[in-house]
Amino acid sequence: MLLLDALSPAPRTVRMFLLEKGLDLPTRQVDVFTGENRQAPYLTHNPAGQTPTLLLDDGSAISESVAIMEYLEELHPTPALIGATPAQRALTRQWQRRAELNITENIHNAYHYAEGLARFQGRIPLAPEAAVGLKRVAQDRIGWLDKMLDGREFLAGGRFSIADIWLYVWLDFADSVGQPFDRGLARLGPWFARIAARPSAVASLHPACRPGGVRG
Repeated sequence: MLLLDALSPAPRTVRMFLLEKGLDLPTRQVDVFTGENRQAPYLTHNPAGQTPTLLLDDGSAISESVAIMEYLEELHPTPALIGATPAQRALTRQWQRRAELNITENIHNAYHYAEGLARFQGRIPLAPEAAVGLKRVAQDRIGWLDKMLDGREFLAGGRFSIADIWLYVWLDFADSVGQPFDRGLARLGPWFARIAARPSAVASLHPACRPGGVRG
């Protein structure tokens, strides 16, 4: 297998997952800042032009971070970062989807349409007029999620999972692109600090990350 990696939050979720699993995959870097992921030969592996992509030994490819993590968890079920039982896996997916659909997709698109506008001009459809509203919705939904975490050490309850990886990485990214969340939130603030203290949090940062730059 070969992981096509990049300095971006979605690939970082896979790197953090691999660190938590104790897995070491060969990687090749893709320069998303120059748009390498939107050109051949990358597009032959992933026509969607997004990172990361996992190339399999039979020549096929899997894209989308969560799909890659699901695949690798099936190959390496312990430690279980999605779940050891059907109920655990369902709860992890529930919380990851809540975070993605309500919070992180809004953060992502707001970055495209505001701070990242120049970078993405000509690459994807852009709607600058939507940026302010998307940021407002993301912050509102962060508060919404905070209220549901009462008594929870992690999103899926008492166990660390890819739901925590997903939300942590994207909130850390948001902080680096002008979308910080309120660290004073009673539950999400301490949760973020707990995840940030895990060795995989710092170790998963891309080597090209620089102070004041995009964290991914």
